[in-house]
Amino acid sequence: MRIDTDRFSASLRSRMVKPALTQILMTQLEGSDQEQDLSAPTNCEGLGRIRHFRRQTSQSWPSNSLPIDPAIAALGMRPGLEEIEALVFQNSGCNWRCWYCYVPFDRLSADERLSRWVTMAELVRRYAALADRPPIIDLSGGQPELTPEMTLWTMRALLDSKLEQSCFLWSDDNLSTDYFWSELTEAEQEEIVTFKNYARVGCFKGFDAASFAFNTLADETMFERQFTLMGRYLASGMDIYGYATFTSPDRSGVKRRMAAFVDRLQNVHPNLPLRVVPLEVQVFSPTEPRVHDAQRVALGVQQDAIAAWNDELMSRFSEAERIRLIQDVPLS
Repeated sequence: MRIDTDRFSASLRSRMVKPALTQILMTQLEGSDQEQDLSAPTNCEGLGRIRHFRRQTSQSWPSNSLPIDPAIAALGMRPGLEEIEALVFQNSGCNWRCWYCYVPFDRLSADERLSRWVTMAELVRRYAALADRPPIIDLSGGQPELTPEMTLWTMRALLDSKLEQSCFLWSDDNLSTDYFWSELTEAEQEEIVTFKNYARVGCFKGFDAASFAFNTLADETMFERQFTLMGRYLASGMDIYGYATFTSPDRSGVKRRMAAFVDRLQNVHPNLPLRVVPLEVQVFSPTEPRVHDAQRVALGVQQDAIAAWNDELMSRFSEAERIRLIQDVPLS
């Protein structure tokens, strides 16, 4: 049975945000199955975790410059860093169920027994109190854009704490809802778009409608919405980037299907593929029980897909364009 994305999104949102109290229902990481895969203990009273963003990836996969290079540029850090630390806060709900998600599904259901109501101002205060504070706050989930206020309230808290110059704010988005426009006023949208040290990444969950539906359990028609929303973010002037996952149970016509995917990205903007980083899907502790025959096939198909992606970028962009720093790729 496919997820009714709009209905499920509205249901989750109603249980995840208290606008009058400026509270978000945030995931309690301490004690979760996800904790087994963490390289450092949870912090901020169990609501935060350290993530190491690393540039190096597997052979044949493009290096991952997100959010390393945008953060370096924004904060004036030493260019060429191979990795950077971020403090991750996860909201407690997601409207899709990607089989490869590293978050246990029980932490994606807005369950108050596994989460905690908190203000972003309180979380920023806990971040500020860390002895070895990472230069990045990563708003993750879940699906952060079920509660777009989370980004806005974090920005305001950084300003109040005078951390807006020393912290880079990064947020994830699965490109599923229009809540940025429907739940925020135009003035609030502008606050987010114009915040100096902020960027967002939208993740394309598959490279065609069938792979998207396989990955997310959402209806195939939602695949197209991802491109529509990405176009709207570009039009807003937001500093926007992309991730893409290429797992599919279908081995046929991968080169043709990938070419069509890159065409679709370029329909949004001719340079958009140069701001998209493919992510290799790997198996984590919460993922293992979800991996069956189709998923094992999909893990192999992504290797054919990344080869096709690399070929498409080679054929469509010059070497000078391909080696440009990702934040310098123009999307005007």
